[in-house]
Amino acid sequence: MSDMYMQNILDHFKNPENYGELKDANVVQVEHNPLCGDKITVYMLFDGDLLKDVHFIGNGCAISQAAMSMLTEEIKGKTKAEIMALDKNFVENLLGIQLSPARLKCALLSLQAVHNGINS
Repeated sequence: MSDMYMQNILDHFKNPENYGELKDANVVQVEHNPLCGDKITVYMLFDGDLLKDVHFIGNGCAISQAAMSMLTEEIKGKTKAEIMALDKNFVENLLGIQLSPARLKCALLSLQAVHNGINS
């Protein structure tokens, strides 16, 4: 595991991007991983099909929270279709590390929250 990627994950965990509630969100989605206790609430503001802003709150392991932080930066300004096309490989590449199946579930909680929010 690369120290550079681990440092990036720790930075996003300690100082997450787009953290906090988004008062004018028109999509709010809560996801929870009962196996480890990770929880994410994602707030998205769409203008038609375009994601204008995205924020989140949550608690859990460094992987789940860092993945959500990184994902918010990547999806802002994208369309619903572009966001729905993102998959597990995208999240793994974003994190830059090889994950065990259990840790992959933590990382994918962010994408699950975003996808389920768009589908709701």
